[in-house]
Amino acid sequence: MYAVGWFFLLISSSLTIGFPYLMGQLIGSVGEESVTMGNALSKIDMNNVNTVVLLLFLLFGVQAIFSFFRVIIFTNVTENALKDIRKSAFERLIYMPMDFFNQNKVGELTSRISADILQLQETMRTTIAEFFRQIITVVGSVIFLLVISWKLALIMVATVPVMAIIAVFFGRFIRKLSKQAQDFSAESNSIVEEALMGISNVKSFTNELFILKKYQKSIDEIKSLNVKSGMWRGLFVSFIIFCMTGAIVFIVWQGILMTQGTHPELTSKSFSTFMMFTIMMVAAVGSIPDMYAGIQRSIGATENLMNIIHEKSEKDLLKGIQKPVINGKVNFEKVHFSYPQRKDIEILKGISLSAEENETIALVGSSGAGKSTISSLLLNYYSVDAGAILFDGVNAKDIETEHLRSHIAIVPQEVILFAGSIQENISFGNPNATPEEIKAAAEKANALEFILSFPEGMETQVGDRGIQLSGGQKQRIAIARAVFKDPPILILDEATSQLDTESEILVQEAIDRMMKGRTVFVIAHRLSTIKHASTIYVLDLGRIVEKGSHEELIHKGELYKRLYNMQCKA
Repeated sequence: MYAVGWFFLLISSSLTIGFPYLMGQLIGSVGEESVTMGNALSKIDMNNVNTVVLLLFLLFGVQAIFSFFRVIIFTNVTENALKDIRKSAFERLIYMPMDFFNQNKVGELTSRISADILQLQETMRTTIAEFFRQIITVVGSVIFLLVISWKLALIMVATVPVMAIIAVFFGRFIRKLSKQAQDFSAESNSIVEEALMGISNVKSFTNELFILKKYQKSIDEIKSLNVKSGMWRGLFVSFIIFCMTGAIVFIVWQGILMTQGTHPELTSKSFSTFMMFTIMMVAAVGSIPDMYAGIQRSIGATENLMNIIHEKSEKDLLKGIQKPVINGKVNFEKVHFSYPQRKDIEILKGISLSAEENETIALVGSSGAGKSTISSLLLNYYSVDAGAILFDGVNAKDIETEHLRSHIAIVPQEVILFAGSIQENISFGNPNATPEEIKAAAEKANALEFILSFPEGMETQVGDRGIQLSGGQKQRIAIARAVFKDPPILILDEATSQLDTESEILVQEAIDRMMKGRTVFVIAHRLSTIKHASTIYVLDLGRIVEKGSHEELIHKGELYKRLYNMQCKA
């Protein structure tokens, strides 16, 4: 389709070259002896004029038709291309490994998909087509000029290479400025997103002025870079205009001299045609630098977007293809792990633990001991540095990632709901669920009663990140979502630690109901909630220092007993 558009562009651009030739013939129809407007009109060959005028209108009509189809096709291709780029960029983002999101801010990433892609729109739709149309015009004009008068053509062409070389260096400079401006634009978007997401913290610390100054600094940089870019573009365009207009004056002067004398080198018609071609070529050359700069701006603005699209995703990095039956047996065998951005700090130092099918394993320890890291490794968010994680005897790195994660559900400490209805959030665990199945999952999670108390029931909107629901309500919806997934392995990141007593009782009942018949890993902050765990692993600085049941650790454990007694006193 794009090739068809270029065909229409080539034809319409080629027809443009016929305009100065016919206009030159029309103007040159005046007799060379004519000196006043009155006798000029009397000297015109009307038959020739009528023919030329008819050809001009025919030329305009055909050109208009071809230009119409060219614009329609280019717009269609552009919008389809931008749609594909948006989809491709977002697809790459959601399949990126977790470490990618540790390195990049969400606000900057969303800016790449929105602001950067908009930079491409006008360039792909119009600028590229116009740029090459003007190139065709210049090349065609030069050929005609050489035919009419090679002496004048050489004078004209002598100015073009100089400006072309300057345009190349100028375009690279503009590209660099544009990339810097887009980087600051992405940073400013990140500031806005973080401020609005954490607006309660901003207000509670009365830090509105601090955030505003931070944003002001970022947009000042954007303004400065864009103003600088505009200044250089203005200087360059002014230089081109001066050179072009100077060249026209010089050529007119030379052309007039060539029409003088008893044996003139140029006829009136040839000189008129030459001047029309010269004017059209100068206009084309004058517009090329700004268009070239526009194309360079788009390239510079979208370099980071292209980097995202070409970044390796989980599909590229995680090569597992096996789809074994996973019933819930898990083994960590001497696992060593450091986060990719902190390779010098080892988080897990030879961890070995095992969970049998339908067994409840508790992980306890102080902050930074490695508990949450173990849950991330269970979900294969990261690859281990040494050792292995086995699911029913199969190494996690050999299992297809989606297959593995489809057998694991997590109820986190801080629940994030998606903006939408309660029904949409519960069915996130199974998009093909029926209303009856959603209702049953909500009932198992002790959530149905409060859901039905809302006027809109299941269709109640939860707001951005679930802001319109209480902590206990969000936790129960998260449990319903996990119940709906019905996985053999469940990870509980102390889902009740931030709830009031009444909500905690309801949530704990739902959790106890959900834990039956599954292998459960509980990351425990309140040790009173894990008394009935099959095995408790006590971690300290990335190592397992104690292991056993609650009763065993209370009597023989040191760290566990100390942590438990501290919480009892509190």
